[in-house]
Amino acid sequence: MDREQSGISPSQERRLLQGDILIDLAFLADDTIGVKGSVFIDAPPEAVWKALTDYDNLHRTLPKVTASRLVERNGSEIILDQTGKTGIFIFEKTVNFRLLVKEEHLKRIAFEQTSGDFLVYRGSWLLLPLSERKSTILSYEASIKPAFFAPPILVSFVQRQDLPGILKAHKQRAEKASIA
Repeated sequence: MDREQSGISPSQERRLLQGDILIDLAFLADDTIGVKGSVFIDAPPEAVWKALTDYDNLHRTLPKVTASRLVERNGSEIILDQTGKTGIFIFEKTVNFRLLVKEEHLKRIAFEQTSGDFLVYRGSWLLLPLSERKSTILSYEASIKPAFFAPPILVSFVQRQDLPGILKAHKQRAEKASIA
């Protein structure tokens, strides 16, 4: 994948290489929230891929994921069950969902909820290799609308709070695996 396809501008790439985590939120139609995030990972795409696709152990490495289980694999298509916590302070809620995941090895992981606590939950993880650095930019994008009552402003606030931790956790896991 080239930089144009990734949606990352040269100035954003410079910020990522300096250690910034980029988060962008948008209010979409019908109270849906669009969220994007990117992080620089000092590890090759293989290590990043391994961190992303260790489906049965994501609850051990990702904040707010309390359970993750690969239910079925059929080639590059996967059924994944996850449970997590969402919200803030006393307004935290446990959510359950089943995802249909489609993998494009070392490039992209697309997902969409097939059942669970969201009306809309779909998106993807993109890996942009930086060959001159033997490293990777990992990007996430999703559209989210809970099935339970949550004002869009609250959903966007929670995403802004949670996504950096998720991106950092993938970064730490991939960089640690790359050294080992």
